[in-house]
Amino acid sequence: MAAIGTFLKNAWNKEPVVVVSCAIGLVGAVLPFISPYTKYTALLNQVMPFNYPVPLRDDGNMPDIPAHVSEPIGNKLEFLKDL
Repeated sequence: MAAIGTFLKNAWNKEPVVVVSCAIGLVGAVLPFISPYTKYTALLNQVMPFNYPVPLRDDGNMPDIPAHVSEPIGNKLEFLKDL
């Protein structure tokens, strides 16, 4: 552990710009895995449709397709109430 501290101290004394850029790179690579927003982003991406709804001509034989975009059929966003 002391060797790592000595290395970082020497690197900081010689090349502080390189040490800072490496630290920013490490934080950028690790932050998405430890961020609490990652969980909620994944949940929202699962619920959102892959494409926008297109109006369909209803022939009266489509019970599983909503007649209007705002009709409450499909995945629900109930998990947002628990936040």
